[in-house]
Amino acid sequence: MNDSPRQATRLEAIGGRYDPWLLGVVIALAGLGVVMVASSSIAMDSNPFHFLTRHVVFLGVGVGLAYWVMRTELKTVEHYNQYLLLACFVLLVSVYVPGLGSSVNGARRWINLGVSKFQVVEAVKVLYIVWLSSYLVRFRDEVNATWPAMLKPLGVAVALVALLLLQPDFGSSTLLLAITAGMLVLGGVNLPRMSAPIVVGLPIFAFIAILEPYRMRRITSFMNPWADQLGSGYQLSNALMAIGRGEWMGVGLGGSVQKLNYLPEAHTDFIFSVIGEELGFIGACGVIALYALLAGRAFHLGLRCVEMRRHFAGYCAFGIALWISLQSFVSIGVNLGLLPTKGLTLPLISSGGSSVLMTCVAMGLLLRVSYELDRAERQVALLRGEATPSAEAPVVADPPTAREKAPAATPKRGTSRLNPRVEPTFERIA
Repeated sequence: MNDSPRQATRLEAIGGRYDPWLLGVVIALAGLGVVMVASSSIAMDSNPFHFLTRHVVFLGVGVGLAYWVMRTELKTVEHYNQYLLLACFVLLVSVYVPGLGSSVNGARRWINLGVSKFQVVEAVKVLYIVWLSSYLVRFRDEVNATWPAMLKPLGVAVALVALLLLQPDFGSSTLLLAITAGMLVLGGVNLPRMSAPIVVGLPIFAFIAILEPYRMRRITSFMNPWADQLGSGYQLSNALMAIGRGEWMGVGLGGSVQKLNYLPEAHTDFIFSVIGEELGFIGACGVIALYALLAGRAFHLGLRCVEMRRHFAGYCAFGIALWISLQSFVSIGVNLGLLPTKGLTLPLISSGGSSVLMTCVAMGLLLRVSYELDRAERQVALLRGEATPSAEAPVVADPPTAREKAPAATPKRGTSRLNPRVEPTFERIA
């Protein structure tokens, strides 16, 4: 009998790593944002560095929040999913609280935090994605098989959209509904059943869009901005002129003319037009490629998580990928005259404290997904004997335990209220 202890690496001692491609593209977009905010806002205030300083401060706070999220276990985040949904409604109602809510240009979308104003819908996007991811994990089988399970998240989304339309915020409402539909499809909902709410809801939403005169003016100016160049088509016509001046290589960083009090909101909603003018067609395509890489990597991480039965992490990755890809598509489409003006910022690039903070939180959550996925893959590889303990993992004496001797039960497929949820384990690999 050999009394010498067997040398092994504990599974819990194995760490993961953050996805380098994801981290790299996030840093690239954030760095480009700092440069372009500095360039686009230099003539907008008596202090040429006012908006740049503000943007850098919010970005610094956002990085701190992202780091905190990156160090938080996803199971801890999932545990508080119901409180996160409650926070969504509390935030949207808080804008109507006297002394707390703040109105800008007739829209009540902000709460006053003293040092700055915070646009609550930016936090709602992240919190809602986390709640919906948890819901799809808990009711994945029912969502595909029954009407009530599918309609419940749609009902929650409609309630949130109703509060957003009261502010009013039509752009974010559209984005929230699109994210809900996309996540339900990726979560395995029955497509013929899903088509019924869409067929009913689209005419209603279209009617709401044209009900307000200012939204109707946006649609008509989008179709022909030159018909009223100094009126309803002012924003889009100046954006198109900025894009056109850039040609192939751009006029050079800092050389934009349209940002000099011609192009409104040059540092937020229309910052892509400044990019097109200063960096040209090549620079604009580079920005689009960075967003494509970010969304593609997030979808890839989500797919790998689902394949490893880490469904909550996978759905979080899918939701964030849908959010970033849809919002960047709409923002770029507005700047190019392909879509009516929506008032959505370009994630990680546009100036805006609320957007910067919550986008950083979302990126921290996405990086946490990549970390836990890599950790799980290393644990599986070690148990299969396909990998040896890394030099970083401590080697400890670990005699055989009952876990190693007893056969593990075959994990159940699917999660529902009928079948209790089973977290992924690595006790036995088929």
